[in-house]
Amino acid sequence: MKALIYGGGAVGLGVASCLLSSGEEVDIIAREGTVSALRRDGLVRTGIFGSVEFGAEMFGAFASLDELLRGAGLRVRDGDIHIEGGPGYDYILICTKSHGSPAAAADLSRRPDILAPAGKIVLFQNGWGNTEIFNEHFPRDQIYSARVITGFQMTANNVVDVTVHADSIHLGSLFGSDLSPMVPLAEAICRGGIPAEVVTDVGKDLWAKMLYNCALNPLGAIFGVPYGVLGEDASSRELMEEVIGETFSVMEASGYETHWPAPEEYIAVFYEKLLPPTAGHESSTLQDIRAGKPTEIDALSGAVVRLGEEAGVPTPTNWALYKMVKFMEGRSRNRPGV
Repeated sequence: MKALIYGGGAVGLGVASCLLSSGEEVDIIAREGTVSALRRDGLVRTGIFGSVEFGAEMFGAFASLDELLRGAGLRVRDGDIHIEGGPGYDYILICTKSHGSPAAAADLSRRPDILAPAGKIVLFQNGWGNTEIFNEHFPRDQIYSARVITGFQMTANNVVDVTVHADSIHLGSLFGSDLSPMVPLAEAICRGGIPAEVVTDVGKDLWAKMLYNCALNPLGAIFGVPYGVLGEDASSRELMEEVIGETFSVMEASGYETHWPAPEEYIAVFYEKLLPPTAGHESSTLQDIRAGKPTEIDALSGAVVRLGEEAGVPTPTNWALYKMVKFMEGRSRNRPGV
């Protein structure tokens, strides 16, 4: 199996560590600082699934797709990349933040031979709307989705720590495509130490994660607290429940569904089963704001607001939290020295 990890952040390095543990051939595209650390010190995974290390000689690390292609036995013809030495990647795993989807899709679409003839693109991303962005450049039967509710955190440019794990990684298609190509990928991730499985209803999983993320991510960022603190106070619980109710209304009006028929049923599971295992986790939105980076709020609360406008469903609480996070994001990115 040849796999390209497009986006060497916490999730990308975490999944790469699984594939490397399984003996697969892996290349990683990441920021220059991450690439330098990976080339110098290799890749390290720590945390609840144990520690593993991989020397720099065991994988490729590149700062861009162009850099990768220059050293991969490929050549340019008529503006497109053509492979000289064999098939392209069996899987390209998109592990960028959701706001990076347009650039990633456009970048890959200019290099059609980067995928093997039967190769697949798998979106390991938060939020809703990423699939539609890639479908503007690639056919539906090449695009698959992954639901990830394992907590990954980078503690150094080449070190990823697995902090929490709520359920296995789910792989599937939002377009009803053949699921058999996902089986080898799920098996390789499992062999690498993190549970993964192929599912027929990944759309329900993604909306379940939207409910979870929209309830927790913006409030965790606004208040600067871990998830568990939000469940301890009546005021924050009320806000989260309003977010969940609005998101359910938007989801149903837009023709989507999840594993629970009503918000009340989801809320019960949310407090009893979903929140406790991740009580100490800080949202990626909060981490991005602290780092002066763009957040994924447009694909979370922002997506709910947009879909609500299209369906004629009011989303006042999601809208307010979205605007607050956008304000914080703008302020953090404009701080001197960030």
